[in-house]
Amino acid sequence: MSPDAQVQSKKRFGRLIERNDGRDFPYYDGEPVEVAAWKWGVVILACVAGFSALIFYPAANDLQALVPRILFPAIPLAVFIGFTGRYWKALFKKLTGVDYLNMVVFWLLNLAVSAIVGIIVMNVFGANANPATDGTAAGGPFDIAAFYVGTGIQLLGEEIFTLLPFLAVMYLLFTKAKLSRNTSVILAWLVTAVWFGAAHLPTYGWNVAQALLIIGSARLVLTLAYIRTKNILVSTGAHILNDWVIFTFTLVAAGAGAGASAV
Repeated sequence: MSPDAQVQSKKRFGRLIERNDGRDFPYYDGEPVEVAAWKWGVVILACVAGFSALIFYPAANDLQALVPRILFPAIPLAVFIGFTGRYWKALFKKLTGVDYLNMVVFWLLNLAVSAIVGIIVMNVFGANANPATDGTAAGGPFDIAAFYVGTGIQLLGEEIFTLLPFLAVMYLLFTKAKLSRNTSVILAWLVTAVWFGAAHLPTYGWNVAQALLIIGSARLVLTLAYIRTKNILVSTGAHILNDWVIFTFTLVAAGAGAGASAV
């Protein structure tokens, strides 16, 4: 490929999408280290293994659930570290003030997009509640604390579960299929939104529209936070803000309802 063609193939999105800070996605072009296609395949299988641990590990309460919630990110991350050595840290960048602002911006954007899509889907297809907080309010302060710690770890796991496959698909499309960088980003963005939404099918009673449209659209926003910042901590922060606010409202409402029933 000529130098001009190489530059064109790696053309970036505009500043509205990507910050002009010199950062690029890691691994897709062999920087900072080459991750071969077969290794990416193993990493994706490790993501599935971590997800299986989260789903199938028997846990009767949120304290016990800490184990699968830790295994969820730990399994794929351990495999990835094994393949990349010290270069695994390219996933994580030191947070700046602008990064914290981006967490809030993408949380609010996610909230707005999810609300709009959610209203449409609920009116057309119906929707099921997320059972994540079921029984938590009645478990006492230790169980509630374990719930927040555990879900925080799990949400990091959800980012790893999505963004490692995102980088894998981007690598395959750019390096093997010879697509441009931006085309590879867009396709990886869409593919992993479906991947993430499909993983939520058991959570929402196998409601395909809810999982793929509501959760998938939320995933597009959260991945956009990574596309903009190249920092998994930013998308994780936006994800935690989103879910913890929802969980807190649900727990407060459940506590208020229990108090009213007792009276």
